Amino acid sequence: MFNKNIKLVLAVAAFALAIYQFYEGYIGNGILLILLAGIFVFLYFKNEIILLAFLRLRKQDFEGAKKWLSKIKNPEAALVTKQQGYYNYLHGLMLSQTNISQAEKYLRKALKLGLSMKQDEAMARLNLAGIAMTKRRKREAQIYLNEAKKLDKNNMLTDQIRMMKEQMKRI
Repeated sequence: MFNKNIKLVLAVAAFALAIYQFYEGYIGNGILLILLAGIFVFLYFKNEIILLAFLRLRKQDFEGAKKWLSKIKNPEAALVTKQQGYYNYLHGLMLSQTNISQAEKYLRKALKLGLSMKQDEAMARLNLAGIAMTKRRKREAQIYLNEAKKLDKNNMLTDQIRMMKEQMKRI
């Protein structure tokens, strides 16, 4: 909702006011203001609109997620680099159901910008492997599957990787 620079200014202002409240003897107000400053710092690193889009996507509400992501007008200026990666990651996941060429573009850009969680990176590579398989690029799909398997430390994507490898044998 707010620009990333405004969030930092609000965090610094809340922290400064907390210091003043501690000085005046209002300890409870100071603690509350420090927590408020912490929220602004958290929202600097995790964009609230992207978090809301993730919640919509978890409920399989693609239209709701698309609506939230459309509220970000200029992602290059409004978001930190990792947030831009997640912005493109979410777009890629949503478009992978309908337009695989666009989804491939967004997922590649998300990987280039970087994702903070290895599980998300593994999921992006798994989707790229599926896209490469549908476009009959077997070698590229194999590379993406191997990378996804390396990144999947918790073995959450093991079944999907196994299914894709079986489908690749049929190609």
